[in-house]
Amino acid sequence: MSKIIKATYPVLKLHCAGCASNVEKIVSKLDGVDQASVNLAANTLTVSYEENIITPEDIKSAIDNGGYGLIIENKESQRIKLVEEEQQKQYKKLKKQVIGAWIFAAPILILSMVLMHMPFSNIAQLILTIPVMLFFGNSFYTGAWQQAKMGRCNMDTLVALSTSIAFIFSVFNTFFPDFWYDRGLEPHVYYEASVVIIAFILTGKLMEERAKGNTSAAIKKLMGLQPKTAHLMRDGVEIEIPIEQLRKEDLVVVRPGEQIPVDGKIAEGSSFVDESMISGEPIPIEKSVGDKVLAGTINQKGSFVIIASQVGGDTVLARIIRMVQEAQGSKAPVQRIVDQVTGLFVPVVLVISLATFILWWVIGGTAVISYGVLSAVSVLVIACPCALGLATPTALMVGIGKAASHHILIKDAVALEQMCKVNAVVLDKTGTLTEGHPTVSGWLWINKSNEEQKNILLAAEMKSEHPLAEAIVVSLQNENIQPAKLTSFESITGKGIHVMHDNNMYWVGSHKLLKDHDASIPKSLLKDLIKYESEGNGIIYFGRENEILAAIAVTDAIKATSFDAINELKKQKIDIYMLTGDGQKTASLIANKLGIDNFEADALPDDKESFVRELQLQGKTVAMVGDGINDSQALALSDVSIAMGKGTDIAMDVAMVTLMTSDLLLLPKAFDLSKKTVKLIKQNLFWAFIYNLIGIPIAAGILFPLFGILLNPMIASAAMAFSSVSVVLNSLSLAKRK
Repeated sequence: MSKIIKATYPVLKLHCAGCASNVEKIVSKLDGVDQASVNLAANTLTVSYEENIITPEDIKSAIDNGGYGLIIENKESQRIKLVEEEQQKQYKKLKKQVIGAWIFAAPILILSMVLMHMPFSNIAQLILTIPVMLFFGNSFYTGAWQQAKMGRCNMDTLVALSTSIAFIFSVFNTFFPDFWYDRGLEPHVYYEASVVIIAFILTGKLMEERAKGNTSAAIKKLMGLQPKTAHLMRDGVEIEIPIEQLRKEDLVVVRPGEQIPVDGKIAEGSSFVDESMISGEPIPIEKSVGDKVLAGTINQKGSFVIIASQVGGDTVLARIIRMVQEAQGSKAPVQRIVDQVTGLFVPVVLVISLATFILWWVIGGTAVISYGVLSAVSVLVIACPCALGLATPTALMVGIGKAASHHILIKDAVALEQMCKVNAVVLDKTGTLTEGHPTVSGWLWINKSNEEQKNILLAAEMKSEHPLAEAIVVSLQNENIQPAKLTSFESITGKGIHVMHDNNMYWVGSHKLLKDHDASIPKSLLKDLIKYESEGNGIIYFGRENEILAAIAVTDAIKATSFDAINELKKQKIDIYMLTGDGQKTASLIANKLGIDNFEADALPDDKESFVRELQLQGKTVAMVGDGINDSQALALSDVSIAMGKGTDIAMDVAMVTLMTSDLLLLPKAFDLSKKTVKLIKQNLFWAFIYNLIGIPIAAGILFPLFGILLNPMIASAAMAFSSVSVVLNSLSLAKRK
């Protein structure tokens, strides 16, 4: 079976929502393409394709033939450079077109409004109009022709038709004025309409491009964390090379104050590393030989050498950037409805424009034919799908970008939209509500402990992935205990582990294992166990066959932010539930301290999944918050899955949302941001639809019979330009909110 590749590429020459829709159709029809989505705000194509059937070069060729462009450069840095060069080139070209168009538009406006009766005024306007249409606005006509050859239409079609109709009508009136004089009518020319329409729309596109650039500020900031060069140690000599040339197992020297170029482990030296840009933790972390460091983080004091383990696109930082890019390029469910509307938009507008002209002619006759032409042109100009096309993606880009800058990684637009509907949050205890760094607070041995039993316990817990196991490992290693050699190891999900040593079976785990082995707790331990549990400690039992050898009390401190986070969630009217594998007494104590009324103790992975399903059957929209691995069943079932991450193990592939820091206050912030972003999308769509619903009838002349008001195409073009810019600016307002 062919492997599915998912990639995001920059698209060139996108002018409107119709262009985005056309590119999607071109790519979607190609053999081997599984899915294609174009983000108009980011000018990107996200495509999933079968690598054995189609290549990026094939996709590029199809898009190029469709009149657009695609950048498929493999190296991320080179791709970014090409995109920036193309954007700067396009912006400069657009700026020149705007200036040129207005230079010619100014005298035409004076001739048409002040000096209209001057001899040869019409000829002068014609001469001044031609350069604007041929040079400064030629992209509209070439684009419309390119689309027409493929049987498609977009915003270029509307602009080209409206300006061409006004121009041709004016040329006819310039050279054949007697046609109208013979019928007792005054011939009018509308060269200024053609020129000003082009000037206003170019101006709007320039403002839109500038504003759209700000929507990707977050991703640019993340990319800025990537160093451009690295100091490679080769044969004892230190050389500086571009970051792209680094390979796994390379030795990289990191000096004080430098950004770490790759993920790796320290081979020599030690230092303090500022990981706040990735993990969000403000305090620099001490790193020494064997410790892992991440690309993009900053070495503060010492110098060290690292062995590269992840380079290029495989680093944690690169994965974060890729995740944010894909999320910004994804589509919310509401956007798919908008895409269907915009796909029909231009053809419907063409029909309305033609119907407008016919109605004016039929009702008013030749006496108002110039009004009919003006109204038809105004309809073509004012009806622009850009505002509709930009309404959702610009809001999503800003919302997802703002989330990323606050260490909240949102996997896609569906997650962002779904989060605002959540009314029940299920929280795993360890590592979510608690610090996730448990320590041993007490040992209770049935008989006097011996070193062999500790050796076996250490070996068993070193193989366990449970967070509480690490506490026991650290405690025993502090006693200089060495691990025994085990002959077998078995993990029992939700309960503990079994190991074999010298033909004896040992077990370590929760009290659920006691029943499995018919082991009973000696009365001599009960008093101390009750005391430890009443203090919020978890209890781990260590036994052999059907006897208990020891009980270990493990404590995991509640995070300082958990209290405030719970209160914030309650203010948002979200029901809170806690699930834990701890016993009833420990779970009850933690829940009471945090003010959580609903909790379930002794919860196995299957129990957590059932708990989430039960809430969903009650009609609740459930968010599950866990570590993304032990809680994978419940996370997969929940409506919104949220992983607590700390940079090195953020479970990006498991959860829809990842909170990069250990600060639980990010959780209510994430829900709040989702609500604000979705509200912004609805505002944008409302104004975009209202603009067209009100603007098109006015442009068609609906107010003329009652008030004698007829919309000038020049005003229509200004209104059209303003509509797109206003949607983008409204989206950018989210970035400024706290």
